[in-house]
Amino acid sequence: SKHQPSSCLVFCNTKARVMDMVDLLREHGFNALELHGDMEQREREDVMIQFANQSCAVLVATDVAARGLDIQTLDAVLNIDITPDPEVHIHRIGRTGRTDTPGLALSLVGPKERHWADRIAEFQKSPLVWKPLAPILKQDILPVSAPMVTLCIQGGKKHKLRPGDLLGALTKDAGLRFEDVGKIKIMDFVSFVALRREIAEQAYSHLIGSQIKGKQFRMRFMS
Repeated sequence: SKHQPSSCLVFCNTKARVMDMVDLLREHGFNALELHGDMEQREREDVMIQFANQSCAVLVATDVAARGLDIQTLDAVLNIDITPDPEVHIHRIGRTGRTDTPGLALSLVGPKERHWADRIAEFQKSPLVWKPLAPILKQDILPVSAPMVTLCIQGGKKHKLRPGDLLGALTKDAGLRFEDVGKIKIMDFVSFVALRREIAEQAYSHLIGSQIKGKQFRMRFMS
């Protein structure tokens, strides 16, 4: 496809469909994570941190798990399963194109789901734009890797760590440029730092044996 979104939220109607879709995307080289109602709250938070800081290119979710997601910028929403609830559909596609930036919303609709699409068109009081799927399927599938990776550091607010401490360790001690470092999120006992994928291993090798604010912390990359 001519569209190459760097961040895409994919909706499925069930947990099983979410898991199958993530497996399929990974087989084709896409950097994808899942989000569904059977996950622990900590697991969901870890996934959302990676998606928000651009360490995950595709997030596949159910509606239950996607409630209350705080996503500032999102390039595309793809409905693998169209929802029978028109209000839910509007809520899904409303997540893309915020803050005056363009967004893309696509839905895959099979013959048996056409009546659901008609209900959505009626609800939003405007017709849907229909496109055939066949030409898209004939194109080569280009895998999408997220531009960042997330480094999880086993230290946080309770250890008196601040974003400036981590940024200083990365730019001064590890020699990274400011543009190599993305979002930094400090929790009570753990911190998350987004690093540009190409230099992440280099940064890790410098940090793993060094001290931050006089202490040595364990750290790992999140997958």
